[in-house]
Amino acid sequence: MSFALSPARPLRLPPVLAAVAVLAVLALPLAAGGDGESGAGPADAVSALVVLYAALRAVRERRRPLSATAAVVLGMPVAGLAVAAMGAASPGAGLTGLGRYLQVFVLVPAAVVLLVRDRADFRLLAWSFVGLAVWQGAVGVQQYVTGTGASYQGELIRAVGTFGPQDVMGMATVVSFGLVCALGLALGRAPVRQRVAAGACALGLLLPLAVSFSRGAWIATVLTCAVQLVLAGPRRALKVAAVAVAAGVVLVGGFGIGTAMLQERLSSIGQVTDAPDQSVVDRYTLWAAATGMWRQHPVTGVGLKNFPAYRDGHASLALSSGSDTEGAGAAYRKQPLLSPHDMYLLVLSEQGLLGLLALAGSWLALLVCGLRGLWRVRGGAGLDCALVGCGLLIWQLVDFAYADIGGPSTVLTAVVFGVVAWWALVGAAE
Repeated sequence: MSFALSPARPLRLPPVLAAVAVLAVLALPLAAGGDGESGAGPADAVSALVVLYAALRAVRERRRPLSATAAVVLGMPVAGLAVAAMGAASPGAGLTGLGRYLQVFVLVPAAVVLLVRDRADFRLLAWSFVGLAVWQGAVGVQQYVTGTGASYQGELIRAVGTFGPQDVMGMATVVSFGLVCALGLALGRAPVRQRVAAGACALGLLLPLAVSFSRGAWIATVLTCAVQLVLAGPRRALKVAAVAVAAGVVLVGGFGIGTAMLQERLSSIGQVTDAPDQSVVDRYTLWAAATGMWRQHPVTGVGLKNFPAYRDGHASLALSSGSDTEGAGAAYRKQPLLSPHDMYLLVLSEQGLLGLLALAGSWLALLVCGLRGLWRVRGGAGLDCALVGCGLLIWQLVDFAYADIGGPSTVLTAVVFGVVAWWALVGAAE
């Protein structure tokens, strides 16, 4: 009797690993003193390769890459961006700003939609967000405990992960995304072991989020998690809320996490109008400046990347010269305030109503489609995907009221919009 040896079948890796590679690069430490404003780094280069890879796969497979609905929703911001780019101070600035916006809101999201084949790929990407958050959170907690983080009220205790003080919101953003993904996975219909692991990760990420001292991330995360719990059902909401309260008691009472600085930072959320600190004064002043620019140029704005040039002409004397950054391996630096730290006002001031309606219209369409898909799968196997997709978008839309794009972690926002777009435009219909 003879046995014929069958040829070894080549190992085919899922295409979604290309998107996972972007997250893996964000786990690497950045060079100390890197420019937190430009944000161009290794992850941006990898994201460009991901876009190219997705395009080549679509051409090779000879299929229409996106549905008509997906093409319209993802392509809506292009018109406003093109008009605003023509109003930039120079062709170079216009092209740079146009490329950044296209990367974050059009190209990378479209590539992720093409690379995610099914809900299994979606869950792999969601777990990758959790893994990145756990790593960055562990680095941040170590910085807080050892006093090697970024400067906060004269002490080097602010957790910033590997992003450094120039991108002080980077770790908080990563941890928040991971927490939202972990909670969504825990509330789904996966095997018990996976749900328990996801729940443990979500609880563990509360500590690094707390010591990031990021009020905007706290607000966005609390609101998003509350919405996820309500959408998952009242019984689960009560159970998870009870566990979260118990974990908070342990963290504050057992481990002493409720330091005076943390309590002061938390209480300052409700005191921004009574006794605002300089960071809040700067934020209000920048918001007023952005609104003034829009009033003068209501339709098309002042042009891409022109906010810094118009800022001083619309800002009051209350605006400081910049924010002080140091620690986490970087020397002292005065970081200029080059944006209003509000995505909606940044778009309104630089792109006018045309740009804001285009971008916000795309986000609103994703939200409506995502929630409609969540309603369709309530109680089914796709609930975890729905909660992750809708949760990430809700978090981002809330956070945009306190932050805008910029810095090395911006490319993560691009991947998030890809995850959201896949669920809203493809996964919800499966």
